[in-house]
Amino acid sequence: MGNKLETKVTSKTNVNSIVQVGMMAAIVYVATSLIHVPSAFGEGVLHLGDSAVYLAAILLGKRKGALAGGIGMCLFDLLSPYVVWAPFTFVIKGAMAYIAATLAYRKGYEGKNFINNLFAFIVAGIVMIIGYFFAGWILYDLPNAIASIANNVLQVSAGMVIALPLSTMIKKRLRF
Repeated sequence: MGNKLETKVTSKTNVNSIVQVGMMAAIVYVATSLIHVPSAFGEGVLHLGDSAVYLAAILLGKRKGALAGGIGMCLFDLLSPYVVWAPFTFVIKGAMAYIAATLAYRKGYEGKNFINNLFAFIVAGIVMIIGYFFAGWILYDLPNAIASIANNVLQVSAGMVIALPLSTMIKKRLRF
């Protein structure tokens, strides 16, 4: 009898997790695809998807946030002229969300402290900037990789400005 109940609870939890990751990946994709412009600083695109990646980290935590961020942003690359970036994006944006969630949820904070979340987003943003620098260097050349840093700093900053107040408001109202 206990096994049936355990299976139902586990099954329900797995379905909820899949739905949460899928919904957040869709939000990341939409945030990236609705407002994006080619970068004036080398190869790449400027978009608002980073705000959704940060939201995924705060709302879903490390593993689910990383999956949602990586899948949503990778999907944008796969369905755009930036398909060559897709594998890099999956890893970089997944790592970005994972690091943001790890720091936001460290002992005593639970993703609810504005200053701690700002710190988490800055560190994760730096990791993203470094990741795309190396990806750009691998895919193109060093001058293009250097030129993309300004775009990525702007993108990460805009993502933080949007995600910090939004995550605070949503976190207060939703239970995951």
